[in-house]
Amino acid sequence: MDWKLFFMTFGVVFLAELGDKTQLTALSLTTSGNGGPWTVFIGASLALVCSTALAVLCGSFLAAYINPKYIRIASAVLFIILGVVSLSQLAWTSKEFDDAKDEKIEKVETEQK
Repeated sequence: MDWKLFFMTFGVVFLAELGDKTQLTALSLTTSGNGGPWTVFIGASLALVCSTALAVLCGSFLAAYINPKYIRIASAVLFIILGVVSLSQLAWTSKEFDDAKDEKIEKVETEQK
């Protein structure tokens, strides 16, 4: 086993998951009080193991047919695209929230007159 690769993978995935939607979802499910924290822990852990296994299998398959350099480039481009989409959704949602807030303020001001 390549221990350097093992610890690098652990560190990168661990840091990437901190504050991620998966962690926040697990936190939320745990606080709901249904089933207990161990149920949430086992379910979230199994889901992470399955999604990671799928990624490793796909990566192994792709590496057999595509130069790893191109896979890394495609991954980086996809990551950037997903980031831009997330930011644009945030901006769109914020605008809708601000518009709704402005409408409520106008309504209250009209009612007070």
